[in-house]
Amino acid sequence: MEYNKLVSVTGLGGLFELLSSKSDGAVVRSLEDNSSKFVSSRIHNFSHLESIEVYTTKDNINLVDVFKAMKESGEKLPDAGDNKAVKQYFEKVVADMDFERVYTSDMKKMIKWFEVLTKHNIELKLSDLPLEEEGQTTAVKAKPTEQKTAAVKNAPAKKINMPRKMA
Repeated sequence: MEYNKLVSVTGLGGLFELLSSKSDGAVVRSLEDNSSKFVSSRIHNFSHLESIEVYTTKDNINLVDVFKAMKESGEKLPDAGDNKAVKQYFEKVVADMDFERVYTSDMKKMIKWFEVLTKHNIELKLSDLPLEEEGQTTAVKAKPTEQKTAAVKNAPAKKINMPRKMA
């Protein structure tokens, strides 16, 4: 299982592996119980973990950078029920996090997701973007902000499913 295939689905707890996508939704597999199901994009939104950024007092950082800092810190994960301990943990691990814009509930979610990722031994890395130069394809590791810009520039147009307005 690869980090770039993981998504969060609104309204559903936990993390999911994206198995396939369709015009009206996606088939996902839960990392908690390994169950697969179709999730409609009319009801739910999908967020690739790779595309999530965290506010800091400087430039925003990618969520994978927060997970790496958590892994390298050696600090014991706090109890998710203790708001004060959660905030103190992230003050040590990611000192420049913007605590006015990153809510405690977001920090708790990061802790839960980190526990799931470590339980499943998922490598914490962003995917390589293929770049075409003179007819050859090469993979280049880009910084998160460059990667996002490159992905937007090279991305094909996507159909966006908007919920219909109920009258």
